[in-house]
Amino acid sequence: MADQMQWANALSTRHSLEAAITDVVERAVSSLTAPADLGLVFISSAFASEYSRLLPLLAEKLSVPVLIGCSGGGVIGTTVSGETQELETEPAISLTLAHLPGVKVQVFHIVAEELPDLDSSPDAWVDLIGVPVSPTPQFILLSSSFASGINNLLQGLDFAYPGSVIVGGQASGGGMGGRVALFCNDADEHQNLYREGTVGIALTGNIVLETIVAQGCRPIGKPLQVTKADRNIILELDDKVPLMVLRDLIASLSEEERTLAQHSLFVGVAMDEFKLALQQGDFLIRGILGVDPTAGAIAIGDRVRPGQRLQFHLRDAQASAEDLELLLQSYQHQRDSEPSAVAALMFACLGRGEGLYGKPNFDSELFRRYINDIPVVGFFCGGEIGPVGGRTFLHAYTSAFGICRQNQL
Repeated sequence: MADQMQWANALSTRHSLEAAITDVVERAVSSLTAPADLGLVFISSAFASEYSRLLPLLAEKLSVPVLIGCSGGGVIGTTVSGETQELETEPAISLTLAHLPGVKVQVFHIVAEELPDLDSSPDAWVDLIGVPVSPTPQFILLSSSFASGINNLLQGLDFAYPGSVIVGGQASGGGMGGRVALFCNDADEHQNLYREGTVGIALTGNIVLETIVAQGCRPIGKPLQVTKADRNIILELDDKVPLMVLRDLIASLSEEERTLAQHSLFVGVAMDEFKLALQQGDFLIRGILGVDPTAGAIAIGDRVRPGQRLQFHLRDAQASAEDLELLLQSYQHQRDSEPSAVAALMFACLGRGEGLYGKPNFDSELFRRYINDIPVVGFFCGGEIGPVGGRTFLHAYTSAFGICRQNQL
């Protein structure tokens, strides 16, 4: 087994931080038959007053060259009986250890002030990250919730590392204004607790990281073309006033859909300019920030330009479930002949989980219906990081999965 990739996870709900750490370290270490090369730790915001104690306590019991982690409004991991649990409100720690033969692991921490201008060369980004472009690295990023420059960082990484997969999430606290924490323990045995910026790892070599990004929406109406726009403000749709187009659309909906549109209406921006028949999953979902009743304009949470196509979307529990299932079916169909997945990272929005579905563990149980017998680990995020249409974005209300396996032999 020493030449095979191994991942192990342990989840603890002990209320004492010391007891919880002892619990997860003993179980995770005993599940591996070779030394760990990487650790991932997610700690619930119920332990917020004890964040500074996490890395020192882990270091007393665990030796791993690189460990990163963060706080979450909830954490996801594997119970003693092998079931995946999404623990959203109670104290919990999820520890993952990975034995990664033939994989180089590089860790970094970046704050917004260090980011190059977006018109800088790819070399400026490569110098900042300190990771070569070849062989192609796979990135896992954990970001602070505010002012981390994450959108610019994602743009820069896509530019400098074409072909790289990037997945991750924004650390979260317990409700609005809750303090967040990022953790980083590197090969030089530096233990760091950060409150801002982004910690990340680059994985190169004998590893493949694949993604499923479930945005949880279904399209309504028909695709429309932006005929006039200014930054993130849509001024014309199909040469018509956007607000009038939207009012006509809402009037055509069922009573149930009209009620849903009052609080769960979004815009999907088509990611492929050349695809004629757009379907669910072909869009980058963005929130509606506001409307101008006088001009009839609509502001959304991303830049738009004339010529782009978009379609209004609704989000509810059923749409979220169907979207994730559709993506899982597609993934399973495409990957039948390749080496099996060995682990999955799950970055779920705080707005999903039990609050959306009315019952716990919904997304993780659906995932395991299609991809089973592997650890599923992660946390509930303030924002989720993953690719749509070949570019990486920060999402909301999404479940983003990073699926790890060895290269095809």
